[in-house]
Amino acid sequence: MRTVALIKRICQEMLRDKRTLALLFVAPLIILTLMYFLFNGNTVDPKLAVVNVDNNLEKILEEANINVIHYDTADKATIVVEDLDGLLEVKNGKLELTLQNSDPSTAKALQMKVNQSVSLHAQSKFLNPNTAPVAIQKKTIDTQYVYGNSETAFFDVLSPVLVGFFVFFFVFLISGIGLLKERTTGTLERLMSTPIRRGEIVTAYLVGFGIFAVIQTVIVVLYSINVLDMVMVGSVWNVILINLLLALVALSLGTLLSSFAASEFQMVQFIPIAVIPQVFFAGIFPLEGMADWLQSIGKIMPIYYAANALKGVMYKGLNLTDISGDLFALVVFATIFIILNIFALKKYRRL
Repeated sequence: MRTVALIKRICQEMLRDKRTLALLFVAPLIILTLMYFLFNGNTVDPKLAVVNVDNNLEKILEEANINVIHYDTADKATIVVEDLDGLLEVKNGKLELTLQNSDPSTAKALQMKVNQSVSLHAQSKFLNPNTAPVAIQKKTIDTQYVYGNSETAFFDVLSPVLVGFFVFFFVFLISGIGLLKERTTGTLERLMSTPIRRGEIVTAYLVGFGIFAVIQTVIVVLYSINVLDMVMVGSVWNVILINLLLALVALSLGTLLSSFAASEFQMVQFIPIAVIPQVFFAGIFPLEGMADWLQSIGKIMPIYYAANALKGVMYKGLNLTDISGDLFALVVFATIFIILNIFALKKYRRL
């Protein structure tokens, strides 16, 4: 009953604070919409597997700054397993290009370079006196995709990451400042002077703020899919589950860090330390070009796993079994932060 009463009070205070509700529910939608219209990404050097391709064409591809890898046999599974950007092969005397398309900007750049290289190859054969003259024409290349299609834009790959990030950021901010307000007004100290247990307080705050986190998650996900028309190959329920776990991590982390802040300004100061660094490891920026030790840092960041799971479900159509490792990591983060919250409240218990 004590926990339920505390949850009711938290909900009532949140409902009375219209600006906080707007920040929690409306701000993510506005920012997502702006990112949808304004964001542009950079391409990276592609890796291309080749099968039964003329040696001269391979050399032209390499001169086009394509990392050419020769295979005797390869298929779509090879592209996924070897993390290749594409596969160029000759089938029945015809060139066939298969693009992974997990990063549309890279896929389009690779497709353009391959087309240019094939055209140059055709011209070189025409100009070579040791070969029979052939007509200068652009060879037709059949193009296939492992993920997405020719209409896929870079934002389609970025959008799952943004959905997770904004859920994390706003839940972290609201929950941290909310608990900080309880401390600065003396409410938390009065609560700690009663027989209520620390675990009950942590549970009440997680449930109280969690209710609004659930509402925010559902709104952001449905808005992103139905209004912004973000790509959704997998199950929307899996997307909501991932974001709810991420919101739980944000809740527990926000309340934990608020224990070490003396004012709202100090709570905001935690953002460059606890939130901004995670942006660099969420997939918004390419990780492949980073040093190995720097990539390893990303594995201790919750958003790294959430972004990986969201991208897998929304863009690649993976199921819960495929992303079980990422979900488990989020559960571990949430558990650790909740336990640390209970210990952090110990200093507020009056003797």
